[in-house]
Amino acid sequence: YVDLGLSVKWATCNIGANNPEDYGDYFAWGETTTKDTYNWSTYKCCNGSYSTLTKYCNNSSYGNNGFTDNTTQLWLSDDAAHVNWGGKWRMPNNTELTELRELCTWTKSSQNGVEGYKVTSNKSGYTDKSIFLPMAGLYRSGSSFSSAGNGGYYWSRSLDTQITSDAWGICFYLDTPIYKVSVDRPSGLSVRPVCP
Repeated sequence: YVDLGLSVKWATCNIGANNPEDYGDYFAWGETTTKDTYNWSTYKCCNGSYSTLTKYCNNSSYGNNGFTDNTTQLWLSDDAAHVNWGGKWRMPNNTELTELRELCTWTKSSQNGVEGYKVTSNKSGYTDKSIFLPMAGLYRSGSSFSSAGNGGYYWSRSLDTQITSDAWGICFYLDTPIYKVSVDRPSGLSVRPVCP
């Protein structure tokens, strides 16, 4: 991990990656293993659609038969970082991703030929510390692979409480700034772990 002087320490590579520039694996939100197809019919936290959620639901109109549990952060048992790496590793929450986005300088960069962003701390005493986030793209729907090499999507562990079928993450492209994004939960995104 790298200590950027933020509230958590950030891993140097994605889940499923051996090096910082490796894309690694892709996970639906709340799932801890990879799969061939990413859509509502294969998503484990619903009965086949965005309006039949069976877990992580604070709005009965999205819940299966009106189901709600008002759980807005992933349980560790459903956290891809924690399940795959163990220890104190987990996915960042939305606040921690916002901190990374707002308290660091993001510079377009490439590492061993892979496009991405070098994320360097702006905190006093840590300005020599950085991580690299590759533009690993995503499995947006079905089995189609999208945006690898020119975009990156990374999950938080935080539910979008306004659109319960979505969860929060960050997104960046070669030609756009880094921004907070709400993504359909079955989509396959990268995970960059954090630890206390």
